[in-house]
Amino acid sequence: MNDLTIFIFGISFAAVVGATFAFMWRMTGAVLEDVKKPRKIVHPEMKEVQDGDELLVFKAEEKEE
Repeated sequence: MNDLTIFIFGISFAAVVGATFAFMWRMTGAVLEDVKKPRKIVHPEMKEVQDGDELLVFKAEEKEE
């Protein structure tokens, strides 16, 4: 390998490392921004239920015979 090939490889490697770091930085920022947003996703069947309403609870117990 001559010096020109090594130089081109070094420049290409530095570009890939820089692009990877920039991508990771951007994605980390996007994830942190999404975490800060308050989201309250309600199931369609639970739209009419208010906070504090009592719900019916079913607990299945096996009986030994």
